[in-house]
Amino acid sequence: MDATVTPEGSLEILSREEIVRLRSRGEGGLQDIFRKCALAVLNTGGTEDDVRTVMRKYADFEVAIIELDRGVQLELRNAPESAFVDGRMIRGVRELLFAVLRDIVYIGSELAPGGRLDVASPAAITETVFQILRNARALRTQADPDLVVCWGGHSISRVEYEYTKDVGYELGLRGLNVCTGCGAGAMKGPMKGATIGHSKQRIRNGRYIGVSEPGIIAAESPNPIVNELVIMPDIEKRLEAFVRLGHGIVVFPGGAGTAEEILYLVGVLMHPDNADQPLPVVFTGPEQSRSYFERVVEFLRAALGEAACRRFEVIVGDPARVARAMAEGVDQVTRYRHSREEAYFFNWNLVIDEDFQQPFEVTHESMAALDLSRDQPPHRLAANLRRAFSGVVAGNVREDGIRRVETEGPFELHGDPAIAAALDEVLGRFVAEHRMKLPGREYTPCFRVAR
Repeated sequence: MDATVTPEGSLEILSREEIVRLRSRGEGGLQDIFRKCALAVLNTGGTEDDVRTVMRKYADFEVAIIELDRGVQLELRNAPESAFVDGRMIRGVRELLFAVLRDIVYIGSELAPGGRLDVASPAAITETVFQILRNARALRTQADPDLVVCWGGHSISRVEYEYTKDVGYELGLRGLNVCTGCGAGAMKGPMKGATIGHSKQRIRNGRYIGVSEPGIIAAESPNPIVNELVIMPDIEKRLEAFVRLGHGIVVFPGGAGTAEEILYLVGVLMHPDNADQPLPVVFTGPEQSRSYFERVVEFLRAALGEAACRRFEVIVGDPARVARAMAEGVDQVTRYRHSREEAYFFNWNLVIDEDFQQPFEVTHESMAALDLSRDQPPHRLAANLRRAFSGVVAGNVREDGIRRVETEGPFELHGDPAIAAALDEVLGRFVAEHRMKLPGREYTPCFRVAR
């Protein structure tokens, strides 16, 4: 499908330099990354999780920037037909398409040499996360705390998916909004359920926020429920955005990506300076997923100790109880921040160690060099375990990671015998339960744990 698309309302205003970057494929150019992210949005609701499969399927897709006196238009060639109805682009898809344009341009300009943002220190990184979210209008200064972040896998069973919808429904009935990674499975279900809960309560401005990053969104297109999309520069800033935006976190079953999120969250909350920070965290799934959470808890206990298990609650098979725990926890967050005159819309005072903020470049050398020993503070070990799972995610769905595994073989991980055994066990279970790829897709492990 060919089309010329304009944003609704006033046109996006871009500088000549920004337009040059969007058209350029060279160093500092944004054309390739914008094309991939634009295709992902146009393929909203797609069922692929391999970026190269998507790119091959739409190899002739092109997007061009048309400069006008009053702004810009996007000229699309050979776009997915599913983005259109009777020749007109679906309104929600068009909104997400220009959200991608907004974030890619902002990040490309402000993080480029000479830009206003930098990542030279932990405080500067947090400031960058704040500025990107503010530019995306994701920060609502007049709203009371009500945002629940939902994590979980894109490859889950039908029973687990229906359960995520049930939880989302109960959250929606209690006036809570939902933020996820924007993809399928446990990222779509809570949003879909919340729309029904909001509808029953006549809540017409429900928020279904998707937070992604270029390497992930290119493989996992946004689900159709997302009505606010934010693209962060990398995984680490994406994770920081979740924990600074959210007022509570629900974790559903998942694979390596969910384990990465869990380790990030647990590691951050284990920092001594966050001991008094209220943040409700619930791990939940249907009764059929009980053993999944038992293994996850066993892994956290074996790797990080009992302290790692004190910052979350496990609730199995009871969506209403999950939602009540979130509502009560969010009330506690509200009282805590109000008493200290802290912002509701962005958790500035959560301490995030630099080990969780610095981008991890996934290579065979960096994966093999990860320190997975107990000769370090628990929150630092959690940071390195998070990187290990991030590498597995890269090998599963990111274009650069997949290519490295194909040319050099699986990533190899080393660690203390007990930690290596626990890591091998939990990853092996993810593979056996088909949590690494979408149902029906063949999976060859991209990792090997040396024991």
